[in-house]
Amino acid sequence: MPKRVKVSALVKQFNLEILAGEDGLKRGITVDDLYRPGLEMAGYFHYHPSERVQILGKTELEFLQTLDSSERVDRLSRLCDGETPCIIITRGQEAPHELLDHSNERQIPVLRSPNPTTSLISRITNFLENRLAPTATIHGVLVDIYGIGILITGSSGIGKSETALELVKRNHRLVADDAVEIRQMSDGQLVGAAPELIRHLLEIRGLGIINVMTLFGAGAIRTSKRITLVIRLENWQQEKQYDRLGLDEETTRIIDTDVPLVTVPVRPGRNLAVIIEVAAMNFRLKRMGYNAALQFTNKLTETIADEMDDYE
Repeated sequence: MPKRVKVSALVKQFNLEILAGEDGLKRGITVDDLYRPGLEMAGYFHYHPSERVQILGKTELEFLQTLDSSERVDRLSRLCDGETPCIIITRGQEAPHELLDHSNERQIPVLRSPNPTTSLISRITNFLENRLAPTATIHGVLVDIYGIGILITGSSGIGKSETALELVKRNHRLVADDAVEIRQMSDGQLVGAAPELIRHLLEIRGLGIINVMTLFGAGAIRTSKRITLVIRLENWQQEKQYDRLGLDEETTRIIDTDVPLVTVPVRPGRNLAVIIEVAAMNFRLKRMGYNAALQFTNKLTETIADEMDDYE
């Protein structure tokens, strides 16, 4: 079932004035796109996206005034489609009485805002994108290291929370422990946050639950962070061949987005916090165009080629 945002939530968030159709405030908004029905005011309804929130700005209302009474009634009647969640009038303009009559009859809320059309559309779009974004909850720890959002995953008890605690002590920031709520934004970006119940909390086996913000200060936490790298911790397997150069680039799919993945084997004596910290710095360098593993391989290839030339 697709996600829905009630029109009443929109009214509350943006302090919109209810002009008509109050009985329809429970209607659901299922898409984050808004629509200005300019062509529809001219009578072209063939491709009208009635499932979107309809925005009537100064241009649309001024054009309506140029129509005769019968045309105006026809256009506004067809605008009040059964699928339309609500109609918003911007700049505090007066609503046509024909629109109010049809909206009351069909229980489609007509709302009004004093804000300019463009800024209101931008704000509502951002609000709906956030509320309607696909979500997933993943078992792991999300930390902000040098501006890189790193999701640490792995089996229970492998040391994710202890590693996060060491990273916090090294002046990095905790976003979420144990459960990470992830939203996929319209551009494919993944944003992670902690469920409200466990926000700022960290569970350390043998010690219990600690409040990171209370112990380390407000600078040790973040409420949300874009996820750009996943580090998977796994127990060291003697027979498994691990990447020793860093040339292999893996990805993992979260919702519908592929995210770079680094697998770090865990065994006694390895400082996971330092390894993850360096992984974040190396990831930043790669994004800036420097790849140490690739440079080493190229130099090695050149050296071998030179030696072969000398041998010949």
